[in-house]
Amino acid sequence: MKKVRGTGVITANMQVAMDITTKYCHKEMESYGQCVASNPSTWQQNCQDLKMKVARCTSTHPAIQKIRSDCSNEFAMFDRCLRENATSPSSCSADVVRFLGCAETVDLASVGEHVPQAS
Repeated sequence: MKKVRGTGVITANMQVAMDITTKYCHKEMESYGQCVASNPSTWQQNCQDLKMKVARCTSTHPAIQKIRSDCSNEFAMFDRCLRENATSPSSCSADVVRFLGCAETVDLASVGEHVPQAS
């Protein structure tokens, strides 16, 4: 079950994470995505402000906070991989899978929000 989006491959698990983020931070995600797409080799420098806006937005939502808390080790590994492989983020696919696998197991019922589920 893979969907191709732009130059990257997004699995169903990744789609769930994107749906959650997009639901609450659509404007920020859209701006950041456009910047990254427009700056393939310099996106880390050119899009830093927009990345921080996404981070601020996602850090305020209870469902995303719970996922980050419950899966902090997996997220840290993924984030470190991205920093170490800035020019080839696709090399971090195993870290993405681990993080998203963890995120799918988080019980979000306690945050009282409707969260999109993988179909």
